[in-house]
Amino acid sequence: MTDNDFRQKYSGSTAPPNRADDGVVVTGIGVILPGTLTRDQFWENISGGRSQVGRLTRFDGEQAGLPVYAAAEITDFDHHGFLPELPDAHAAKYSREILVVMSAVAQARRDAGLADGEVDPRRLGLVMSSSRGPSSWWREVLTGADPAAFGDKGAMFRGLPGCPASLSAIYTGAQGLVTTLSNACVGGHQAVGVALRELRSGAADVMLVGGHEFPIIPEVAACYRAMGHGVLSSEREDPSRAVRPYSADREGFALGEGSVVLCLERARHAAARGARVYAQVLSAASLNEAAHPTTMDLTGKVTAGVVEDALAQAGRSAADVDYLCAHGTATRYNDIAESRALRALYPDRSVAQLPPLSSNKPIYGHTFGMAGIINVAATSLMIHHQVIAPTINLTATDPECDHDHVFEGPRPARVDLAVSMSFAFGSQTSVVTVGTPQ
Repeated sequence: MTDNDFRQKYSGSTAPPNRADDGVVVTGIGVILPGTLTRDQFWENISGGRSQVGRLTRFDGEQAGLPVYAAAEITDFDHHGFLPELPDAHAAKYSREILVVMSAVAQARRDAGLADGEVDPRRLGLVMSSSRGPSSWWREVLTGADPAAFGDKGAMFRGLPGCPASLSAIYTGAQGLVTTLSNACVGGHQAVGVALRELRSGAADVMLVGGHEFPIIPEVAACYRAMGHGVLSSEREDPSRAVRPYSADREGFALGEGSVVLCLERARHAAARGARVYAQVLSAASLNEAAHPTTMDLTGKVTAGVVEDALAQAGRSAADVDYLCAHGTATRYNDIAESRALRALYPDRSVAQLPPLSSNKPIYGHTFGMAGIINVAATSLMIHHQVIAPTINLTATDPECDHDHVFEGPRPARVDLAVSMSFAFGSQTSVVTVGTPQ
């Protein structure tokens, strides 16, 4: 397309009237996760309770002096089927992380049915979240494991945390806002919030929003082991049971990796092109508690307040909530904080009257900056299928976490309004609300 053709096709489209009253919908989902290379596999795994946490092979925990034996690892990944137009000469300059992210972005766009030229590239943006960026590559450089790491032009791509987003934008032709957030486990929700603002302000028609994390290295494991028992799981006999949220015998989380990307779109734009819609993203709220740097509010009142704020933004209330997609890290403070938040939200309800709650971390491990995106993707599919995915590995419930756990398997249910929760180091809490398309 020539410059004149471009101007003629998209003339006047960069400054539409304010669309604050327009809904934002999920029209595409791209996933590259352990044992999961398609949206359908993702749904089968979370709804069927099929754990992708297995034996740790990326490094030898005992040799590293770490009692860590389980992780959710991607194996046998080949980008060619996802990025058919990427020349091999270019791909050779990129890291595995970059290629995984680019593949998830391309998959989300294809799942949304967005053909080339269907959206003004200046009104297509991309926002990513990652807590650590290319930690695996930097480890190889700093430890000397790859002496030639700085020896080619690709080093500039592989070392920057924002390059997966930038190179994905180049591949998919996104010329709108392209950026990467880094704010631990609330970053994914905050990326959704940035995308919502772009869409509702009228600055964009479509936003690709996602997360990526590759933390399975000994240095990251050592950081969490240093926090003491009950943070990083030391399960050895059955890795698939390493993550047991809300269980009396829980002992922490396992590390997980990959990338998940959502295609968010203005509802009118999606309707005009006849797009399939999974769910509607209603609001995103985030709070810095400005309190303890590693422990969230344990009264439950602060989290309940953030949930109420997010619901108010959506024009809803706690009474309307049908399901809560939990952070569910299988650490004591996280589990009881979420449980107390439910009590604070519903002080007059019995356990049987509380909205059901579940966590997908036993399936894919803890993915930090990607965790909120996984939650929103999972919740969108639960709304689409009207089925709640379970918390697996939950047997004997911690008495302090006594509420309506979905642990028996997939639960058919009316899910009109769902709440996704995330918590992060740095005294951070975030919430995204998702509902049925209007």
